[in-house]
Amino acid sequence: MPSAVSSSQGAVAVVRFGRLAAMGAVAALILVAGVWGSWDTAQYAMLTKGREQGTMTVAGCSGGVCSGPYVPSSEGSTARKRVVIGDSVAVRRGEVLAVVVKSGSDEVVRTGPAGVLYAWLPLAGSLLLASVVVAGGLRMTRTAWVMAGSGVALLTATFFALQ
Repeated sequence: MPSAVSSSQGAVAVVRFGRLAAMGAVAALILVAGVWGSWDTAQYAMLTKGREQGTMTVAGCSGGVCSGPYVPSSEGSTARKRVVIGDSVAVRRGEVLAVVVKSGSDEVVRTGPAGVLYAWLPLAGSLLLASVVVAGGLRMTRTAWVMAGSGVALLTATFFALQ
Protein backbone atom coordinates (compact mmCIF):
# COMPACT_ATOMS: atom_id res chain seq x y z
CA MET A 1 0.00 0.00 0.00
CA PRO A 2 1.53 3.37 -1.03
CA SER A 3 2.27 5.85 1.71
CA ALA A 4 0.92 9.38 1.83
CA VAL A 5 4.42 10.78 1.29
CA SER A 6 5.07 8.88 -1.95
CA SER A 7 1.63 9.73 -3.31
CA SER A 8 2.13 13.46 -2.65
CA GLN A 9 5.56 13.33 -4.31
CA GLY A 10 3.95 11.75 -7.35
CA ALA A 11 1.33 14.49 -7.46
CA VAL A 12 4.03 17.17 -7.23
CA ALA A 13 5.91 15.52 -10.10
CA VAL A 14 2.77 15.43 -12.25
CA VAL A 15 2.01 19.09 -11.55
CA ARG A 16 5.62 20.06 -12.29
CA PHE A 17 5.56 18.14 -15.56
CA GLY A 18 2.22 19.75 -16.48
CA ARG A 19 3.60 23.22 -15.80
CA LEU A 20 6.70 22.56 -17.87
CA ALA A 21 4.67 21.11 -20.74
CA ALA A 22 2.20 24.01 -20.69
CA MET A 23 4.87 26.72 -20.52
CA GLY A 24 6.94 24.96 -23.19
CA ALA A 25 3.89 24.85 -25.45
CA VAL A 26 3.16 28.54 -24.83
CA ALA A 27 6.78 29.53 -25.57
CA ALA A 28 6.80 27.40 -28.74
CA LEU A 29 3.48 28.90 -29.85
CA ILE A 30 4.81 32.44 -29.37
CA LEU A 31 7.92 31.65 -31.43
CA VAL A 32 5.95 29.93 -34.18
CA ALA A 33 3.63 32.95 -34.34
CA GLY A 34 6.67 35.23 -34.71
CA VAL A 35 8.06 33.18 -37.59
CA TRP A 36 4.59 32.95 -39.19
CA GLY A 37 4.12 36.71 -38.93
CA SER A 38 7.55 37.39 -40.40
CA TRP A 39 7.50 34.90 -43.24
CA ASP A 40 4.88 36.70 -45.38
CA THR A 41 7.32 39.56 -45.94
CA ALA A 42 10.61 37.75 -45.35
CA GLN A 43 10.09 35.33 -48.23
CA TYR A 44 10.02 38.26 -50.67
CA ALA A 45 12.95 40.08 -49.06
CA MET A 46 15.18 36.99 -48.87
CA LEU A 47 14.16 34.82 -51.83
CA THR A 48 14.33 37.32 -54.67
CA LYS A 49 15.42 34.98 -57.45
CA GLY A 50 12.69 34.60 -60.08
CA ARG A 51 10.66 37.53 -58.75
CA GLU A 52 10.14 41.00 -60.20
CA GLN A 53 13.02 43.10 -58.89
CA GLY A 54 13.67 46.77 -59.33
CA THR A 55 13.82 50.13 -57.63
CA MET A 56 11.16 52.39 -56.22
CA THR A 57 11.56 56.12 -55.79
CA VAL A 58 9.53 57.34 -52.81
CA ALA A 59 7.27 60.10 -54.15
CA GLY A 60 5.03 60.64 -51.13
CA CYS A 61 3.56 59.07 -48.03
CA SER A 62 0.07 59.13 -46.53
CA GLY A 63 -2.20 56.79 -44.63
CA GLY A 64 0.61 54.51 -43.46
CA VAL A 65 1.96 53.76 -46.94
CA CYS A 66 4.41 55.39 -49.30
CA SER A 67 4.07 55.28 -53.05
CA GLY A 68 6.15 56.03 -56.08
CA PRO A 69 7.21 54.82 -59.50
CA TYR A 70 8.80 51.41 -60.00
CA VAL A 71 11.69 50.87 -62.41
CA PRO A 72 12.43 47.20 -63.18
CA SER A 73 15.93 45.74 -63.00
CA SER A 74 15.15 42.07 -63.59
CA GLU A 75 14.20 40.35 -66.81
CA GLY A 76 10.45 40.01 -67.30
CA SER A 77 9.56 42.77 -64.84
CA THR A 78 7.38 45.63 -66.04
CA ALA A 79 7.59 49.29 -65.09
CA ARG A 80 4.77 50.68 -62.96
CA LYS A 81 3.74 54.27 -62.40
CA ARG A 82 2.76 53.61 -58.80
CA VAL A 83 3.67 50.92 -56.27
CA VAL A 84 3.15 51.03 -52.51
CA ILE A 85 5.33 50.11 -49.55
CA GLY A 86 4.82 50.42 -45.79
CA ASP A 87 5.53 53.90 -44.41
CA SER A 88 7.96 52.63 -41.77
CA VAL A 89 10.21 50.96 -44.37
CA ALA A 90 10.49 53.92 -46.76
CA VAL A 91 12.71 56.37 -44.96
CA ARG A 92 12.63 59.67 -46.89
CA ARG A 93 10.85 61.23 -49.81
CA GLY A 94 12.98 60.99 -52.94
CA GLU A 95 14.92 57.98 -51.67
CA VAL A 96 15.47 55.14 -54.11
CA LEU A 97 14.88 51.68 -52.60
CA ALA A 98 15.72 48.24 -53.97
CA VAL A 99 12.44 46.31 -53.91
CA VAL A 100 10.68 43.13 -55.01
CA VAL A 101 7.07 43.18 -56.21
CA LYS A 102 4.67 40.93 -54.31
CA SER A 103 3.00 38.44 -56.64
CA GLY A 104 -0.20 39.71 -58.24
CA SER A 105 -0.16 43.16 -56.66
CA ASP A 106 1.36 46.63 -56.78
CA GLU A 107 2.77 46.20 -53.28
CA VAL A 108 6.55 46.02 -52.95
CA VAL A 109 8.89 44.74 -50.26
CA ARG A 110 12.27 46.28 -49.53
CA THR A 111 15.23 43.99 -50.18
CA GLY A 112 18.82 44.01 -49.00
CA PRO A 113 19.96 43.93 -45.38
CA ALA A 114 17.45 46.56 -44.22
CA GLY A 115 14.54 44.78 -45.87
CA VAL A 116 15.49 41.37 -44.48
CA LEU A 117 15.96 42.73 -40.96
CA TYR A 118 12.66 44.62 -41.13
CA ALA A 119 10.85 41.50 -42.33
CA TRP A 120 11.96 39.57 -39.25
CA LEU A 121 10.78 42.18 -36.71
CA PRO A 122 7.77 40.07 -35.60
CA LEU A 123 10.22 37.30 -34.71
CA ALA A 124 12.25 39.77 -32.62
CA GLY A 125 9.13 40.65 -30.65
CA SER A 126 8.22 37.02 -30.16
CA LEU A 127 11.76 36.27 -28.92
CA LEU A 128 11.38 38.98 -26.29
CA LEU A 129 7.94 37.77 -25.23
CA ALA A 130 8.91 34.09 -25.20
CA SER A 131 12.00 34.86 -23.12
CA VAL A 132 9.73 35.99 -20.27
CA VAL A 133 7.78 32.72 -20.49
CA VAL A 134 10.98 30.67 -20.63
CA ALA A 135 12.47 32.48 -17.64
CA GLY A 136 9.35 32.50 -15.48
CA GLY A 137 7.50 29.39 -16.54
CA LEU A 138 10.34 27.05 -17.42
CA ARG A 139 12.93 28.49 -15.02
CA MET A 140 15.57 28.45 -17.77
CA THR A 141 17.15 31.84 -17.16
CA ARG A 142 20.25 31.44 -19.34
CA THR A 143 18.17 30.37 -22.32
CA ALA A 144 15.79 33.26 -21.65
CA TRP A 145 18.68 35.76 -21.59
CA VAL A 146 19.96 34.42 -24.91
CA MET A 147 16.49 34.71 -26.44
CA ALA A 148 16.00 38.24 -25.09
CA GLY A 149 19.46 39.28 -26.25
CA SER A 150 18.76 37.92 -29.73
CA GLY A 151 15.48 39.84 -29.88
CA VAL A 152 17.10 43.08 -28.74
CA ALA A 153 19.99 42.60 -31.19
CA LEU A 154 17.55 42.09 -34.06
CA LEU A 155 15.52 45.16 -33.06
CA THR A 156 18.67 47.29 -32.74
CA ALA A 157 20.14 46.10 -36.04
CA THR A 158 16.86 46.85 -37.81
CA PHE A 159 16.68 50.30 -36.29
CA PHE A 160 20.15 51.20 -37.52
CA ALA A 161 19.68 49.55 -40.93
CA LEU A 162 16.57 51.62 -41.64
CA GLN A 163 18.26 54.91 -40.70
